[in-house]
Amino acid sequence: MSSIFYPSNQGKLYFFNFSPWRMMQTEPFYYAPNNQKFICKTLDEALEKGLDKESNIFIYGIIEFPEVESYAKENGMTIYRIEDAFIRSVALGSGFAKPYSLGIDSRGIYFDPRKSSDLEYLLENHQFTDELLQRAKKVRAEVLASKFSKYNHLEHREIEIDRDKYDKVILITGQVEDDMSMKFGAFGLGYSDLLQMVRESNPNAYIIYKPHPDVLSGNRKGHIAKEIIDTCVNEVQTLISIDSCIAVSDEVHTLTSGAGFDALIRGKKVYTYGMPFYAGWGLTEDYRTCERRTTKRLLDELVAATLILFPRYISPKTGEFCEVEQTLQELKEEQEHYFNNRWYRYKLNIKGYLLPRTRKFIRAVLKPFRLKI
Repeated sequence: MSSIFYPSNQGKLYFFNFSPWRMMQTEPFYYAPNNQKFICKTLDEALEKGLDKESNIFIYGIIEFPEVESYAKENGMTIYRIEDAFIRSVALGSGFAKPYSLGIDSRGIYFDPRKSSDLEYLLENHQFTDELLQRAKKVRAEVLASKFSKYNHLEHREIEIDRDKYDKVILITGQVEDDMSMKFGAFGLGYSDLLQMVRESNPNAYIIYKPHPDVLSGNRKGHIAKEIIDTCVNEVQTLISIDSCIAVSDEVHTLTSGAGFDALIRGKKVYTYGMPFYAGWGLTEDYRTCERRTTKRLLDELVAATLILFPRYISPKTGEFCEVEQTLQELKEEQEHYFNNRWYRYKLNIKGYLLPRTRKFIRAVLKPFRLKI
């Protein structure tokens, strides 16, 4: 068993905004010997199951539970909010692929700039040692060598552009329309707005738009009107990796997409129009500001906080806690298997297509009974 120890996993754990399938996918991240886990919908249900001030509370995402949050505050308890981290899996989370990293945050949640998060706190306050920064350089090199991003199921292929005709190449990375990072971090802007803003400011640029893979899969909403695409975009890329799109680009423009972080670690100039976690540290050109973010950071410091210190990682092979380096190595092996084994690729893809639609159908059938699955 891993020697990595998380005190928050000790004792009785109470989970809110968790369905059985979500618990099944993420349960390894809450491992501790002899702990107890309870999925609850309300404070009363949790109290009936033994919630007390010695317990730990976990909430998936940013959804509010006012009674639970009040109880925690009154009793001096920490609430841990959970979200996917930045090197997640080969296939899509919306297609039921298990995550290999999570952000479990005791202050807030990294995509919500309204208040601080553990990741923001690290970037604002942490003293990075030379040893940690050398480790961050190696982690970054491995990410670049393996061409990793959050999802890793699309093939890598060179994009050819006649650069003599254009001032520069700009990549705009799409997001899911109802994503919480958009709701809280984009300040009312949408991707139709962004495409028009970037085109207006860069009339002679070659603009590539890459929709979010969850949108392309049909699992989430986020399509842009055809007239906006026709007037603002030179090319829409759907079938190749974000790494390939970043490689051909001079600049990346985004609202709050994690692809901006991918572009930063690849040495690209990044423009943000919302307030993602990597903005405000002197590494990006930002349309907005965050008064809490006063420290200027080096790229290796951003990598150290974002990929080493903040997330929890599990081994894709064993499901046990590990460090980022092991997850990267095993993820690389899984990705190679995915690309080289047609049957394995077909199996993951069909699962990613069928399971979300089956779940949606069952939810629709059970909605009158107010059951959550």
